[in-house]
Amino acid sequence: MSPTEQAKTTLVVFDMAGTTVEDTGLVQQSFLAADEYAGLSKNADERAEMLRYVHDTMGQSKIVVFRHLSRGNEEQAQAANKAFERCYAQLVEDGNCSPVPGAVDTISALREQGVKVALTTGFAHETQSAIIRALGWENLADVVLCPGEGVRGRPYPDMPLTALLRTGTDSVQQMVVVGDTSSDITSGVRSGARASIGVLTGAHNAEQLRNAGATHVLDSVAELPALLATLV
Repeated sequence: MSPTEQAKTTLVVFDMAGTTVEDTGLVQQSFLAADEYAGLSKNADERAEMLRYVHDTMGQSKIVVFRHLSRGNEEQAQAANKAFERCYAQLVEDGNCSPVPGAVDTISALREQGVKVALTTGFAHETQSAIIRALGWENLADVVLCPGEGVRGRPYPDMPLTALLRTGTDSVQQMVVVGDTSSDITSGVRSGARASIGVLTGAHNAEQLRNAGATHVLDSVAELPALLATLV
């Protein structure tokens, strides 16, 4: 493989909620519903602390977050996770789900150029599928991934590396990871991606993204094609 071929981006791994899918408080609503169902917090102070932790860990596998919030009580964590997924899926089905402006055009343009695209999330498979169906994105990406058997969620590098394997990408130096949270960025950094790019349409701000190791920070994914054209 020539140096020019090595330098070319052939795979972009996108996060979903907050990056390519609008996140208008649905995660917070669903966590509050899960708290009410499973009794994770006992008072307003504990609830506020829970929501702070939820915000800080945005992007991570939800069951892992619930295991922390339940202090290791697996039965409670599983009950909370199911309640969260039910609430989120219902909100999606009720029409509270839309693409980030420019996301579909960006992904379509990349694929027209021969770049493979993966969509990843910390949600369970059923919730991810509900989002995909609601948006009509069944054929938008080459690969769709979520945490599951043999694939850990963020901040682990498993989803980007699994996307690389499933798309037959030759090298991590041809892969770019894009997300709106510190966990997204950490996952990209740990995977060895040539760039881990933060966007400001979701949970975390520019400082948080850069502190996690973001190589670039964009206002939104709509700016990504122009940036990729400059990467060497």
